[in-house]
Amino acid sequence: MNLVKNGWQRQDCMEFRQFLEGQGDEQYRDFHSKLVPDGLGKMIGVRIPVMRKMAKEIAKGDYAGFLRFCEPQYYEEIMIKGLVIGYSKVDFKTALEMIDSFVPEITNWAVCDSFCSGLKVFLKKPEEGFDYLQKYRNSSETYCVRFLLVMLLDYYVKEDYLPQIFDICSEIKHESYYVKMANAWLLSVCCVKFPEETEQFLKGCELDDFTFRKTISKICDSYRVGKEEKERLKRLRELRGMKNAPH
Repeated sequence: MNLVKNGWQRQDCMEFRQFLEGQGDEQYRDFHSKLVPDGLGKMIGVRIPVMRKMAKEIAKGDYAGFLRFCEPQYYEEIMIKGLVIGYSKVDFKTALEMIDSFVPEITNWAVCDSFCSGLKVFLKKPEEGFDYLQKYRNSSETYCVRFLLVMLLDYYVKEDYLPQIFDICSEIKHESYYVKMANAWLLSVCCVKFPEETEQFLKGCELDDFTFRKTISKICDSYRVGKEEKERLKRLRELRGMKNAPH
């Protein structure tokens, strides 16, 4: 199917869905659906590299029409919409408008994380991008908050942004497993790049116990963190456990 179109219409998107249905891999679908149990919906089983290739082709043509008329019924359609936004050659203001429209459609961690990794436009306007992301700090929606945390992880683990990242990680009290795991993942990357600052933060942080433990577990799993530092963090985890234990 030719995906580089001058004008996408609703009928084109329906034909694209039929094309997608013919690209599925049943074994991959069964495997991937176990990795993404939350908010997956209907899945065909199209592999990520194949979807990336499709999205790149769509982005060469009338990507705006595709985004307008594509009304996803499958996981793959949502994923491709997010990838198309990342591949589209647009100015920063237009990119933010497209992101605003897409973020509410995110229903699982796989779409969220793949979408974030494709938003290279933030490399061109880091300060404006960081200011934009603040709108998601107080959201009650799981994947709005995870979007914020993964974007910070992908583009902002730098010395200038570190204090603000620590503030955000402390501030977020969302109960979702997928938010807490993203928070722990972000902090573990901070520790790899800025071990002293992150260890100091963890000593006095207000993270919930689950996120705190997962953060240290992820750090200890990293081969880029030294043995002595891992031992100090394990001891810190033990001390916190003793402090919070019922008497």
